[in-house]
Amino acid sequence: MHTREEIQFLLDDYITGSLNAAGREELYHVFQNPAYEELLAGMMDEALKERLAGSYHFPETAQRLKSNLLQQIHAASGPVEERRSSILRRMAAWTAAAAAVAAFIFVWYQYEKPAGPITKAAPAPGGNKAVLVLADGSIVQLDSSTGRQIIQGEAAIHQQNGSLQYTAANNGGTQGYNTLRTPRGGQFQLTLHDGTRVWLNSASSLKYPVVFNGNERTVELSGQGYFEIAADAGKPFKVKINQSTEVMVLGTRFDVMAYPDEQAIRTTLLQGAVRVGHNSATQILRPGQQAVMEPGSQQIAVQETDVNKVTDWKNGLFIFNNTDLPAILREVARWYDVEIIYQVPPSKNLYGGGLSRSMALADVLLFLEEGGANHFKVEGRKVIVLE
Repeated sequence: MHTREEIQFLLDDYITGSLNAAGREELYHVFQNPAYEELLAGMMDEALKERLAGSYHFPETAQRLKSNLLQQIHAASGPVEERRSSILRRMAAWTAAAAAVAAFIFVWYQYEKPAGPITKAAPAPGGNKAVLVLADGSIVQLDSSTGRQIIQGEAAIHQQNGSLQYTAANNGGTQGYNTLRTPRGGQFQLTLHDGTRVWLNSASSLKYPVVFNGNERTVELSGQGYFEIAADAGKPFKVKINQSTEVMVLGTRFDVMAYPDEQAIRTTLLQGAVRVGHNSATQILRPGQQAVMEPGSQQIAVQETDVNKVTDWKNGLFIFNNTDLPAILREVARWYDVEIIYQVPPSKNLYGGGLSRSMALADVLLFLEEGGANHFKVEGRKVIVLE
């Protein structure tokens, strides 16, 4: 028998695409085994209320999503007629979706697409692309190519798919600073010389030394980055965001969002500890906490937060948890490289659930329309918000 935790791990790995063939087969058997029905029903009941509470058509949406989830899970195994009868027997028991399942449901949800101004010619979703600016000013265009190597002094930069990795013969020398920039509609991963891993979201940049010399490791971030810091007690790691804000790393895993079009800088801790400094104020965060720093403020607000929502982007998802339409559209604008134009005020609806970042823009907008938002029209790279 599987425990609740084991089933959750299987679901999480399935969503992120890291579940191997044996794991997928194991997950299918879990969903087909009546012995797990009560456990799964309980898991689903806990999160549907949380994830879909902002939808005005909660019962209808929930039922359609549940039906689609079961069809997708059972599609991989079992005779068709047996599979259908199994789905029908269990439908009454499924009342919601666990946090991981909620994202998965929306990823596979097939919307009924009504006639309207949204067009399939809308811009495609983003992907792995960035610009690397070397210390001498040279510019290297990056994408999903494989096997590229760039030599910079005693350091070598290896590109493999959508990531860069730095290696160096030693820690000496003055190598200067490189800058990795992602455009709107781009993302990229980076492994620094010390082993620290960084994921850059769209419309972001990271300035960093090719080799970390001296007594500390300092980088400069604009936009959004997720960090997994390599341990080195003798060299503390710092993330500078602007002239007044920096994050001193005392632990390992955290996310920083510092877009110019957002109302605040947000630092979210997943593991370890970080000390956040903003003007004259400082705060030490524990896992699950987020520091919020507003421009011009001398204070740092600390709050509990949903870390899955904060780091959804690096796992290929948009996850919403009582999120308003303007905040969602800001994410959409950066990922699909579009401009949002409001002809009318945005809907007051709050959204819960998740969507795949690989979905077509038209499908994302249709999801928002179905959730009671405004209607939308796409013209080139402009998304126009209508009544």
